[in-house]
Amino acid sequence: MNEAICVSVEHHGPERCEVTVAGELDVLTAMELRHVLQEAIATARVTVVDLSRLQFCDCTGLSALLAAHRVAKERGTALRLRAVPYPLARLLRLTRTGSVFAIDPAPAPAPAPAPLHRRA
Repeated sequence: MNEAICVSVEHHGPERCEVTVAGELDVLTAMELRHVLQEAIATARVTVVDLSRLQFCDCTGLSALLAAHRVAKERGTALRLRAVPYPLARLLRLTRTGSVFAIDPAPAPAPAPAPLHRRA
């Protein structure tokens, strides 16, 4: 595995697969993500790509995501992006490819526990 990227896969039966991408998605790491996404798409009806820990994405990384979208569409499955960070959101906007993807917002953080009140 490339040191600049960490890709993990969590299967939730045949219905859903979650792929988490952390680090830098670029010309050196995009092929790895392509392979992982193709395998995930082949095994699940919905593949969710969690990008909340993505630090960088260039056009090669975007190409890997677009290729995965095409494969999912051909197979009749869905590819969803979650928690798209600003640099990728900007790239999607500049290339006018954002509307291609179903994009989920980042999950809301868990509420902080209520402070304990002491009586004197």
